[in-house]
This record gives sequence, C-alpha cells and structure tokens, in this order.
Amino acid sequence: MATSASERDTPPQESSNRNRKRAALAVLPFLVIGVGNVLIILMMGMEKLWGFALLPPVLFCSVLAWIVFSTDFLDDRT
Repeated sequence: MATSASERDTPPQESSNRNRKRAALAVLPFLVIGVGNVLIILMMGMEKLWGFALLPPVLFCSVLAWIVFSTDFLDDRT
C-alpha cells in the first residue's frame, strides 16, 4: 500500500503541543531576565523612557525565538 508524499511529510498532530511547550520552556528564562532588567531599571529611578525603550526588543526577540522553536524551523536544515 503506497502512501502519498503529503501523508509522509505531515508531522503527527500530538508533536505540535509538545513543540509549543518546549518552545515556551526554552524562551521563558530569557523573557524573565529581559523583563527583570526592565523592572530593575525602573526601580533604580532612571527615566521610565529607558525602561520602556528596552521592553519592545525583549518581547520581539522572545516571540521570534518562540516561533522558531515551536515550528521546528531549524530541524529542516541539513
């Protein structure tokens, strides 16, 4: 019985949830460190603009890393 190429290339459904969980666990420490640094800057009495200027890059990099880990983007490289 022959299987089509699309059936062989589709990953199992259950691995999708595992990849999301693994991605969240991989990105969480960096997100916590980044947000912690922003809070430290705000608590030290520096201008609030500096703290909030650092927050968007921290969030952007965390979301980008989560997307890469959750979709197994790097597994296709040989």
